[in-house]
Amino acid sequence: DLPTGRSRPLAIEMLQSLRIRNLALIEAVDMRFEPGLNVLTGETGAGKSILLDALAFALGWRGRAGMVRPGAERGEVEAVFGLDPGHAAEAVLEAAGITAEGELILRRTVSADGRATAFVNDRRVAAETLRMLADGLVEIHGQHDERGLLDPRGHRMLLDAFAGAEGLVAEVRTAWSALRAAEAALAAAQDA
Repeated sequence: DLPTGRSRPLAIEMLQSLRIRNLALIEAVDMRFEPGLNVLTGETGAGKSILLDALAFALGWRGRAGMVRPGAERGEVEAVFGLDPGHAAEAVLEAAGITAEGELILRRTVSADGRATAFVNDRRVAAETLRMLADGLVEIHGQHDERGLLDPRGHRMLLDAFAGAEGLVAEVRTAWSALRAAEAALAAAQDA
């Protein structure tokens, strides 16, 4: 038990581990993160940016052939997140037909020729699904964070959160996905 008498931390919505294989200079790294503040420090050139690039890749950001460690056939990153019930990521997962049950595993591979494959809880998904999940899972801050204030997606998310409309946003996202699937089915039926 925690000192507060609770049996678990107040929120487990966090990155719990990061596993990297054959990316850039990294042959193999397994990192575990604890609740609270986790800090990565090191000299210039120690690899901090490579770790952030690997996490970003797992979250759906663009990969490239040069990411794969020289001599390896493919690179892989796996990020494990804990999710509390009702987390915003559940709506994205539901729209993709994936269940999380408290743990979300994002895995992405890239071959030496640059072809990338993404998985969520061992189910193959589009990189766009990872990017949609990333919006509610991770915030990466750097030297030029003030530029993020100009991103309209951030404005919309803040307003929705302030209005307490996250549930409605999830419903609209699910309805939009259903509409797109219905339109695709209709087009396929008309072609047939």
